[in-house]
Amino acid sequence: MPTKTDNDKGPFDGLLVIDLTHVLNGPFGTQLLSDLGARVIKVEIPEHGDDTRSYGPFIDNKSLYYSFVNRGKESIALNLKDECDREVFTALVKKADVLAENFRPGTMEKLGFSYQDIVKINPNIIYASSSGFGQTGELKNSPAYDTIIQAMSGIMMETGFPDSPPTRVGTSISDLCAGVFMFCGITSALYGRDRNGRGSHVDIAMFDSTIAFLEHGLMAYVATGKAPERIGNRHPSMSPFDIYMTGDKYISICCGNDSLFAKLCNGLRRNDLANDPRFSSNALRVANQAELKVELELTLKTKASDEWVGIIRNFGVPVAPLLTVKEAMELPQIADRNMLIESGGIKMPGNPIKLSGYPDPKKRPAAPNLNEHGEKIRKEFL
Repeated sequence: MPTKTDNDKGPFDGLLVIDLTHVLNGPFGTQLLSDLGARVIKVEIPEHGDDTRSYGPFIDNKSLYYSFVNRGKESIALNLKDECDREVFTALVKKADVLAENFRPGTMEKLGFSYQDIVKINPNIIYASSSGFGQTGELKNSPAYDTIIQAMSGIMMETGFPDSPPTRVGTSISDLCAGVFMFCGITSALYGRDRNGRGSHVDIAMFDSTIAFLEHGLMAYVATGKAPERIGNRHPSMSPFDIYMTGDKYISICCGNDSLFAKLCNGLRRNDLANDPRFSSNALRVANQAELKVELELTLKTKASDEWVGIIRNFGVPVAPLLTVKEAMELPQIADRNMLIESGGIKMPGNPIKLSGYPDPKKRPAAPNLNEHGEKIRKEFL
């Protein structure tokens, strides 16, 4: 775990980020910068603010949707079509290291704040744009939300069981991975600027980000030229690698090689399976995965899940119970890794990036109220 020091707030202490992003993918990326010490000033629409301020669930009239990705930021409300507010925004840009936005391509250009416009004000700025389909290509102007991208990327069509409809991944994966790639792009551009003194335009697309996460689905297409079929919870290339029913509920068992399969059979006292010609190699186990699952569950159903997890784990085989979110959050591992913190009285995920020599506080500043820091920021930068 990182060791807290008196002087270090984070590796990005002193970095100024102007955050024009809204909803999820952009704010998630800029919050990673904030958690690691950057000063992030969130520019919001007057009166209304970020759309997610009105999204539930709520605690004490505060949106968790908004709070989860905007903690520790400052808020100023600016109308970028108003001359006085544009003057404030320009003053912010002059001193900023990073400007992040996730409007549809062309929006910032219409406002007179495109990358080309901004570099005239601050030549060394890192200008990060995140959108549904990126700044180029025939789809660049198409509107997008996470489910739209999941639908178009192929990830939804490959998720679920063969006899069920395509299924959305259970979290906003396209938004979140685009936020992570925005963070990666910004930090890469900052490193490049330190080396060559030049700013950069970071162009992130939710569509590209999801394509990069397709993994097995894309492998199957490259190998066969065909779209993969939905296969439920099992792995396409390894077996046994699935969820299995025990005497009371499902557990997950993952054997990625022959050695682990032999250990599993030993733990289950089913060495007959290890010697069965149908299961003598991983390729054969994949080809006969349905028969193997039947055999494994015949044994697994004789004991409760907790007992089997203990037995199988003692044999060195990756195994886990299927937990609810509540059960997962109550694991000691969550506290050990500081992954459930408090921000403004609200529990939320901690920062998964652990760096030695820098703090990883259990309490972080709250997400700001709309225009909470507006007056202070105007005085500071004008």
